[in-house]
Amino acid sequence: MRFLPVFLDVSGGVVGLTGSGAPARNKLRLLRSAGARVRWYVEDVDIGDDGVAADARSGRLEVSRADPRLADFTDLIAVVSALGDARDDAIAAQARRQRVPVNVVDRPELSTFIFPAIVDRGEVVVAIGTGGAAPVLARRLRERIEALLPARIGDLAALMGRFRARVAQARRGTDSLRRFWERVVDGPIGAAALAGRWRDAEATLARASEHPDDPPRGQCGIVFLVGAGPGDPDLITLRALQALQNADVVFYDESVAAEILDRGRRDAERVFIGKRAGRPSINQDAISRRLAAAARAGLNVVRLKGGDSFIVGRGGEELDYLRRAGIPVVVVPGVTEAPACLADAELAA
Repeated sequence: MRFLPVFLDVSGGVVGLTGSGAPARNKLRLLRSAGARVRWYVEDVDIGDDGVAADARSGRLEVSRADPRLADFTDLIAVVSALGDARDDAIAAQARRQRVPVNVVDRPELSTFIFPAIVDRGEVVVAIGTGGAAPVLARRLRERIEALLPARIGDLAALMGRFRARVAQARRGTDSLRRFWERVVDGPIGAAALAGRWRDAEATLARASEHPDDPPRGQCGIVFLVGAGPGDPDLITLRALQALQNADVVFYDESVAAEILDRGRRDAERVFIGKRAGRPSINQDAISRRLAAAARAGLNVVRLKGGDSFIVGRGGEELDYLRRAGIPVVVVPGVTEAPACLADAELAA
């Protein structure tokens, strides 16, 4: 790892920018969105372009006609150079001499910092970097993470931030507050927030924040009946992946590959309920009872098995049992084997 991932508060200083082409304008938009004040070294530009005129009038943007190769960068918190020619080398050397962090667009060998691919959810920001070696790969990874993150996750973080000081002040014991915030994220408060029920989420968090040391009373967990699909870990569904990553305990059988189990939380308990030496290690009624007991203990439970559905067969028995017992249950179908085989055949062709 050559570049250490950090988050820089650019709102507290000025960032220098060179260049007038598309790369420079892209960086200008990014810096403006982060609240930076920008000194733009540019010879010929219409500041009315890209809506920057208002920033120029307010002082958020300063247009400089000076030669950046001779400029004093010591009052800047960073320099971004996007000229795309030999002048970039001179500007990078100038910034290094003055001990100012510098990024030269598409020139990681001249840069002391780089811009990662960014997933922006307000208070939640994810940065993906490849050290400047494969920016297209970083963008593809960003697209996948964009699909994984709930749209309201940044708003949930902001809600938690508003109560952070209150919860810390109300704490009576010396135990870490990690478990309290885990209950917020993984429990009804987080679920309500991500569903857009902000009034319910805020009211419940306000009540919980008054006594953060008290465990929740009578809160039942949820059982997710998850189909693992045909066995390829890359073919599990997004919903299955989310269930695995939120699970406190995973019940699985011999049809589930170890690579699929590894997609779950590392600290989740794993319970094998398959066959040993050709014989079931636990009968069907006992499996259903253990799923219900774990949920009644307030745990998020995943019952993971190969295939695509829990509606029929033994999976249907577990679903019926949990429903009769009043346990919240969610069925997460897997990818069927037939489409998966067709996809493999098309790739092979």
